[in-house]
Amino acid sequence: MKKLKRYQYERYAILCQLSYPDAEAHYRQVLKPFHERHLVDKYGRMSVRILWVDNKKEAIVVFRGSLGLKDWLANLVFLPTRIKQVDKKFYVHWGFSRLLHQPMYSSTKTIDEALPLQELLVKVLEPLQNQGKRFTFIGHSSGGAVAVLMADYFERKNAKAVKRVVTFGQPAVGSRSWYKNYLLHHKTYRICCDLDVVTFMPPFPFYFWHVGKMLWLHDDQIYENTPTHKRFFKSLSSWLLRPITYHYMRKYIRNKSLFDEH
Repeated sequence: MKKLKRYQYERYAILCQLSYPDAEAHYRQVLKPFHERHLVDKYGRMSVRILWVDNKKEAIVVFRGSLGLKDWLANLVFLPTRIKQVDKKFYVHWGFSRLLHQPMYSSTKTIDEALPLQELLVKVLEPLQNQGKRFTFIGHSSGGAVAVLMADYFERKNAKAVKRVVTFGQPAVGSRSWYKNYLLHHKTYRICCDLDVVTFMPPFPFYFWHVGKMLWLHDDQIYENTPTHKRFFKSLSSWLLRPITYHYMRKYIRNKSLFDEH
C-alpha cells in the first residue's frame, strides 16, 4: 500500500468539508482548477460532487455526510440488510444501504429523471472513465461509509478503475463477510481523529467491521491500525489527563508559531 501524502490528505479533507453547504465561503478557491458535476437528492441538496482536471488522470468523487435529523436517525438504525455488489451479496448497515440506493438526480437533469445513487453514479462516471480517468472515492462520516460501498461496487464493475478510497470519521459498514470480500483493502485509508465517537459506531464490533488501513491522528502522531479497544482506552486516558498535559513544556513550544504573527 502506498503512503497517503500530506498534500493529498489536505486536499481530500478540504474537499470533504466543501461537501457541506456552510464551507464554500472559506474554501471555494480550492475548487477553481476543477470541472464539477453534482448529484442532488430529492430536496435539492448536493450529495455527491465529482471533480476532475482535463490533464490529470485522477477524478475525485466526494460523498457528503449527514445533514439534518432524518439522516442522523437513519444512521442509528443498526439493523443489517442484504445488498448485492455485482457478483457478491453481503449484509451491511441498513442506513448506509438506504443512502446507496436513495433516488438521486444529476445537476444537469430534472428530478423526474432520478435514479438510485449507485446506478446514476456509474452512468455519470462512464464518460470520464472513457477518457482514461481513475477514481478516488472520499467522504466524511456516513459519506465515508457510502464511499467504501460505492468504490467496491465500481471496482467490481470496472476492474482497476479505483485509484484509492479515503474516508474521515467513518463508521463501520458491514459484516465479517463484507470485510473478507472487500476488494480495496490495499487502497483504502480510514482516517480517525482522537476520540471521535462516530468511528466506534455501530456499537457491535464483532458484527460490523471496518475495511482498509486505519490512520489514527492522536497526540500529534499518526498511529496505524490500532485495535479499536486500545484506541478507545488510549483516547479516554488522554482526555482525562489532558488538563495535566497542558502544563508540559512541549505544549508551550508547539504554540510558538502564534507569536510569529505579532
